[in-house]
Amino acid sequence: MARFDTDILIVGAGAAGLTLALDLARRGVGFRLVEKNAGPFPGSRGKGLQPRSLEVFEDLGVLADLQAVGGPYPTVLTYEGGQVVRTQLHDVQPPTPAEPYGNPLMVPQFQTEAVLRRRLAGFGHAPAFAKELTSFDQDAEGVTARLRTTEGEVSLRARYLVGTDGGRSFVRHALAIGFPGETLPFRAIIGDMPIAGLAFDAWHRWYAPDAQLALCPLAGTDLFQVVAQVPDEVTPTRDLISAIVRERTGRDDLTVGEPTWLSTLRVNLRLADRYRMGRVFIAGDAAHVHPPTGGQGLNTSVQDAYNLGWKLAAVLRGASDGLLDSYEAERRPIAAHVLGLSGRLLGQMGTAEGMRRGRETRELDLSYRDGPLATESGAVHGRVVAGDRAPDAPCRTAAGTPTRLFEVYQGPHFTLLGYGVDEDGAGGGWPEEVRALTVAPQGSGQPADLADDAGHVAQAYDLTPGTWVLVRPDGYIAATARDAGAIRDWLWATTKA
Repeated sequence: MARFDTDILIVGAGAAGLTLALDLARRGVGFRLVEKNAGPFPGSRGKGLQPRSLEVFEDLGVLADLQAVGGPYPTVLTYEGGQVVRTQLHDVQPPTPAEPYGNPLMVPQFQTEAVLRRRLAGFGHAPAFAKELTSFDQDAEGVTARLRTTEGEVSLRARYLVGTDGGRSFVRHALAIGFPGETLPFRAIIGDMPIAGLAFDAWHRWYAPDAQLALCPLAGTDLFQVVAQVPDEVTPTRDLISAIVRERTGRDDLTVGEPTWLSTLRVNLRLADRYRMGRVFIAGDAAHVHPPTGGQGLNTSVQDAYNLGWKLAAVLRGASDGLLDSYEAERRPIAAHVLGLSGRLLGQMGTAEGMRRGRETRELDLSYRDGPLATESGAVHGRVVAGDRAPDAPCRTAAGTPTRLFEVYQGPHFTLLGYGVDEDGAGGGWPEEVRALTVAPQGSGQPADLADDAGHVAQAYDLTPGTWVLVRPDGYIAATARDAGAIRDWLWATTKA
C-alpha cells in the first residue's frame, strides 16, 4: 500500500487556502497547509466581504469574530471640480428572513486571514510558513511534492494537491494551464498607513485623468488604504505617497504616517482554462484574477474553496472521483460571470455614480443550476430549484426554541428537509452524511422536528406539503422532489462510488 504523509496538500495560505483548510479540518480530513512567504500577508488588499461570503463564514464559525474586527462601508466623498459629492457605495439593505446579511462587511484582508488562522488553530492546525513548493509529480494514486524549507528540501506525498498560491501561481504554471485575459494599463500604488488630519468617517476619492486617488478608512484600525494611480512603474515609498496626497488633494495639512504595507497594483482580468488536472486543482487567484472594483476577488476565492472542500472529503470517504469534476464545472462559469461584472464596474470608474454597487455584487443570486449536480430527477419547480442558494428562514424546534435554517445547516453534513410529510416519511437507507428533519407547515399542528410557525420556510422555498428538499454541505440546493426515494437514489449515486 502506498504511503501518504497527508490526504491534501494545500499550497498557499491566503484566504482561499485557509478557508479550504478550515473546511477540511472540521470534516476530519488530513491536510498540510504550506506558504512560501515567511509570515502572513500584512495588507488590506481584499477588504470587502460580500453577503454570500458572510453566510459561508457563519457556517465555518468565524462570522462573529469577523464582525468584531470589521465594520460597515463608509460614505464616499468624491471631489470633482471643486465640488464634493456624497454617495453611498451600497444601497443599505435591511436583513430579511431569507437573507440575514444584506450588506457587505469591510474587513481588511490581513484581519480576515488572522481570524481564519485563529479558528484553524482551534482544530490543532496552522499554516507552515517559509515552505515553498519547487516541483511535483502525480500518478494514479497521489502527488509527490518537493518543498524548499529553511532546513533544506523535503518531499511530501499526498493524495491530492490544491494550488491556492495566487495570481502568479506556481502550481498553475507547472501544469501549463493557460491563463488568458488582459492586463489593463492602469497602474497604482496601494498601501495601508495612518493619515493625520483626514476625516476617518468617509472614503475620499479624487478623480483626474491618469491621476486618481482613493483614501479609504479601514474598519477596525486607524489606517487608510491608499490607492494612488501612477503613470509608470515606481518604487512605492512614504515620501512618494505624501507628495501624491498633497498634490492631488490640494491640502498641506495632511500627514502621511509610516506604512504598514506597501505594494504596486496592476489590473488584470484573467481566467484559467482549467481548474483541475488529475489529482491537482487550482483555486482562488490561482484560477482567476480580478480588478478591485466590486469587491469580488477574495469572495470568489473563498467560495471556490467552500465548493471544493466537501467534494474532496466525500471522495476520500468513498464517493466517485467524478464528483471532483463538478468543482470546475460549477465554479469556472461563476468566475467568468464575476470577471465580466468586475470589468464592467471598472469601466464606470471616474464618476461618483460609477462607485455605486447594487445587488449583483452581493453574490446571493449566483447559482449552479446549469452544473452537473443540479438533478432534475423528480424535481419540484418552485421559486428555488436545484443549484440555487438555499435561503435562510426562522423557525422553531419541536421544543419551541427559536432557530434558523442556517443553524440547522451549519456543519459538514447534507440536510434533508421534509415539508409537511409523515414523521417517518424519509424511511431508512440514507448515507451517514445526511441529517434528515421534518418541518411542520404553519398552523398544521403536525408533529415534526421543526415548526414553520411564521411561514418563512414555505415562503423562502415556495413549498407545499409533501415536498422534500436536499441541501448540500455548501448551502446550495441539491434536489427537490415529492418522492424522498428519488433524492436518496441521487445522493447514493453522488456520494458513493
